[in-house]
Amino acid sequence: GGPRPLPGQEVSVKVLGALEDGGLVERDPRLIFVPGHGDVVEALELGVPTMQPGEVSFFLAAFPYAYGRPGSREPDVPPEAPLLFEVTLIEVRDGPDPQPLPPAVRLRLGSQRRERGNFHFARGDFAAALRSYRLSLRALDGPAAAPPGPEEEEELREQRVKCLNNCAAAELKLGRAEEALAACEAALRICPDNGRALLRRGQVGLASPRTAPLPSARPSSYPPLLSPQLLAEQGRDAEAALVLKRALELDPASKVIHTELSRLAKRQSPPSST
Repeated sequence: GGPRPLPGQEVSVKVLGALEDGGLVERDPRLIFVPGHGDVVEALELGVPTMQPGEVSFFLAAFPYAYGRPGSREPDVPPEAPLLFEVTLIEVRDGPDPQPLPPAVRLRLGSQRRERGNFHFARGDFAAALRSYRLSLRALDGPAAAPPGPEEEEELREQRVKCLNNCAAAELKLGRAEEALAACEAALRICPDNGRALLRRGQVGLASPRTAPLPSARPSSYPPLLSPQLLAEQGRDAEAALVLKRALELDPASKVIHTELSRLAKRQSPPSST
């Protein structure tokens, strides 16, 4: 009984997911998400809003509405596998984003959405990954119902940096150099010695064309750049080298940083004469 979930409302559901042979691959006694935010498989995104609190439904999902063509390692779902979901809608309540939330809830939402973004990223759906990462940032930066304690404040800070680094990686995959730079700079303002953010910033310099300026528009998802022309001028190769060398000081064993520095050195080497 009760009204069905409205757009933007948060739901709590009990979920069981099984393969065609009856093998149970998913069990969550209380999965919490906002339909439409991309936090769960599409079968649940589409199916749960048709339910009423207390209702039990079965959704037979073809693979595009479950874990897609590649399947999943966690949960363990084979490629192109249809799934049968048994779903119980436990509760419907107003969505959390506009509301002041306790630090623990902000951390839970941020972590859940970042993990979903990682799931999309691993499957190569970088646009969906970016949406999840931005939703994670929205939860982490949302209004607080109470000030966080020292440990919660540190965890919020660490999650923001992780999420901004993930945003930068997704923006790079989508070919949006300036947006990737903005995410790197936002991460470095929180943690100036974050090796991953320094690496990403160096990678942006390498990924950018040597002569074409970066676009001037910036997304509202990230704070403004400290320098609007950073790595967008003719000398951005030198800037890329500086930040990569700084990243290498922080993580001398990183093979990725060594590889990026080698790429930069090759690009700066003059062509051999024949």
